[in-house]
Amino acid sequence: MAKCGACGPGYATPLDAMKGPREEILYLPCIYRNTGIEKPDYLATVDVDPKSPHYCQVIHRLPMPNLKDELHHSGWNACSSCFGDATKRRNRLILPSLISSRIYVVDVGTDSKAPRIHKIVEPVELFWKGNVANPHTSHCLGSGDILISCLGDPSGNGKGGFILLDGETFEVKGNWEKGEKVPPLGYDFWYQPRHNVLMSTEWGTPKVLADGFNPADVEKGHYGRHINVWDWNSHTYIQKIDLGKDSIPLEIRFLHNPDAAEGFVGCALSSTVHRFYKTEKGNWAAEKVIEVPSKKVQGWLLPDMPGLITDILISLDDRFLYFSNWLHGDIRQYDISNTRKPKLVGQVFLGGSIIKGGPVTVVEDKELQCQPEPFVIKGKRVPGGPQMIQLSLDGKRLYVTSSLYSGWDKQFYPDLVKEGSVMLQIDVDTERGGLKVNENFLVDFGKEPDGPVLAHEIRYPGGDSTSDIWI
Repeated sequence: MAKCGACGPGYATPLDAMKGPREEILYLPCIYRNTGIEKPDYLATVDVDPKSPHYCQVIHRLPMPNLKDELHHSGWNACSSCFGDATKRRNRLILPSLISSRIYVVDVGTDSKAPRIHKIVEPVELFWKGNVANPHTSHCLGSGDILISCLGDPSGNGKGGFILLDGETFEVKGNWEKGEKVPPLGYDFWYQPRHNVLMSTEWGTPKVLADGFNPADVEKGHYGRHINVWDWNSHTYIQKIDLGKDSIPLEIRFLHNPDAAEGFVGCALSSTVHRFYKTEKGNWAAEKVIEVPSKKVQGWLLPDMPGLITDILISLDDRFLYFSNWLHGDIRQYDISNTRKPKLVGQVFLGGSIIKGGPVTVVEDKELQCQPEPFVIKGKRVPGGPQMIQLSLDGKRLYVTSSLYSGWDKQFYPDLVKEGSVMLQIDVDTERGGLKVNENFLVDFGKEPDGPVLAHEIRYPGGDSTSDIWI
């Protein structure tokens, strides 16, 4: 921690965060929707301390009081954005439900190893006070409030609006955005007050994507293609950057250095990463810097299989970019010392749709000589492909889970829904680059007490490279 008489939550700078303590527990939302098991989703607490007798075990489960919420991503009541405010504490985890539109506020401060529900924001609050639904990403603001992006309106149509929660009472204050203009679709966002900007992305129309993916819906305009640029001070929508018809831009990450006026966005369907940046004119632009070629296949939904880049993150020192190809089955590490020319330095296959002996035959591949072997760890053949990723503060361990979203898991990886997802750990070479699976680490969510479950995003109690924003 930086030296100050009384600091707020998090760390003074991203480089200070790298010197923070090693993670000992993780929080993951676990989803039963679409699995055929009529149980509520829950928040799992997992012990990842190698010195602990409970290493790699779920040590606590907090069930939600409702069925079929579809917990998805999570955020904090306070993070490094309010480091200067000693009255703030990072003690509440914000859990928006993608399908039910409920928001759970979870107390992790009283006992970090046994979280409890602090408050429930009911969907009607979002519907009536903001005319939004399907909340996705939450970030804490320097003001102490909590900003949450949404995918739609209460009828299931697309709408890229936001909702603001009071950071103390967790009451819905209303919309963040001002003015008439709102993007037709929403998903993830990142903000940087030093450049007076918030950037948001677009997944798709909620009622269209809810039960699965139909490629025809891309042609019909039901899926996203833009980065949407907002003026941070006036809360107005000022620019859209078109990344192409087949893009579907999902996770967006600024570089962590708050002076940097650039970052990266991962596009799922086009399997590209675009660098966005501030131009000399003062507006924003994007350029494609990574492209994962599709594979020509037989025995699959389409003749061309995209990698499907579903999660990306940047190390706290802004040296490495990581992303997962959920369909091809690999995780990649790029050196981004030159942000315009990322260099592939690490790659590891963890399952996916093109494994040997599976239903899919690859007939043309611009990258691989042969189809990868199935991924087996501790005697378990792992279903699905790598999806959500989280990096340790020091950049040396990458955690991976395999569920994307229950409606799509069911379509693309039915075995994943039957057997449950896993969490894996990858050792990272931070000197030269390189990824290697830790063969001693496996959390098998197929062995949960109520049956196999789908575990999703990963959070550390002290914040991480996708939760904290420095301002």
